[in-house]
Amino acid sequence: MEEKIINGKTIRIMIGDITERDTEAIVNAANNYLKHGGGVAGAIVKKGGEIIQQESDKIGFVQTGSAAITTAGKLKAKYVIHAVGPRWGEGEEERKLKNAVFSSLKLADEYKLKSISFPAISSGIYGCPKDMVARVIFNTALEYIKNQSTHLQEIEFCLFDEDTYRYFKEEFDKI
Repeated sequence: MEEKIINGKTIRIMIGDITERDTEAIVNAANNYLKHGGGVAGAIVKKGGEIIQQESDKIGFVQTGSAAITTAGKLKAKYVIHAVGPRWGEGEEERKLKNAVFSSLKLADEYKLKSISFPAISSGIYGCPKDMVARVIFNTALEYIKNQSTHLQEIEFCLFDEDTYRYFKEEFDKI
């Protein structure tokens, strides 16, 4: 785990299991219909409980590049922010991913949350290149804390494996 203070906010990168994080919100790499079957989404519902899926079903559809929020069931976090990132090859992937991250951060602020943990949205089954994902997610979060009035005090990137961590570390080392 490594962290830096930027504009009075803590930015942290780590390898770990996002379902174990005790930030106020964790971000789920969700699909448009918020059906949480596999990957990060499946792990979140498995550990947090069916209430997360039930609340997601009430929300229904979320546009790519947007986000929605539910409670976190039995997880340590209070909320799950379901960010819908792009699939590789659908076009405008960087813009859509940036919008998904920005939407997640805005939701966290609307709920006056102080901490949030992100996975590498769209880098798994959605096939986006990990270097692009790291650059877009990391730089969107940095831009947000530099240019927005925010309640957030901690933004972390909880990455599942060494390979993905390496790309985020490259971005982290640039600041």
